[in-house]
Parts: sequence; C-alpha cells; structure tokens
Amino acid sequence: QVQLVESGGGLAQPGGSLRLSCAASGFTFSSYAMSWARQAPGKGLEWVSGIQSDGSNTYYPDSVKGRFTISRDNAKNTLYLQMNSLKPEDTALYYCAKEGRAYPVGEYDYWGQGTQVTVSS
Repeated sequence: QVQLVESGGGLAQPGGSLRLSCAASGFTFSSYAMSWARQAPGKGLEWVSGIQSDGSNTYYPDSVKGRFTISRDNAKNTLYLQMNSLKPEDTALYYCAKEGRAYPVGEYDYWGQGTQVTVSS
C-alpha cells in the first residue's frame, strides 16, 4: 500500500534552516508529481510547493518563494523540502502529498502523517 513518511522536522531559530524528507513506498514514485503542504495551529491547509514527476519543474506560492526548495531523488523514492530563512510564521505541521498525475495540479490522493516544524527563538 502507499506510504508516505515525513521526517526532519524540529525546532529552528528565526533565520535558520531545516530539511524535510518524505520516504515514499507502495507506488511508482517517479511517475507522480509530489507536493508539500502545511497546517498551522488554528489555520487551514496551505500548499507550499510542488514538483513534477521527473523533477524538471517546481512550483511555489509567494509566501515561500526564494526561501524553500523542493526536490526529489527518484532513485531513492524520496521527496525533500529545504527550508531556509525560516520565520515564526512557518511554524506548522508539514505534510507530503502524492498527486494523481505527473504534473502537480493540487489533486492529492495520499498524505503522510506530517512532521512538526517550530520556528522560535
């Protein structure tokens, strides 16, 4: 069955960095787009990045553009999110999500359990 397992969350200071990973199994990872999304306490789900199945195109909302970088290693079935210049407002539970097609269009069919990121001094 499809499994998505996030890791790498934790506590970071403002201006600091973290790298999240998402280990995927149970499907042909290289055939599907993947995304990261987050949910802050008391707020709705926010999409933060997407990547095409072959890694050739990446997408970000303005809130993280220039600070976050999504990437993937299809040989290792792993998705990454490099987060730099972290801000307190980046504090959230971060999820990786599998899309139903090769291009990210925001139609997710599987989610991981999430990894907590807290940005605080």
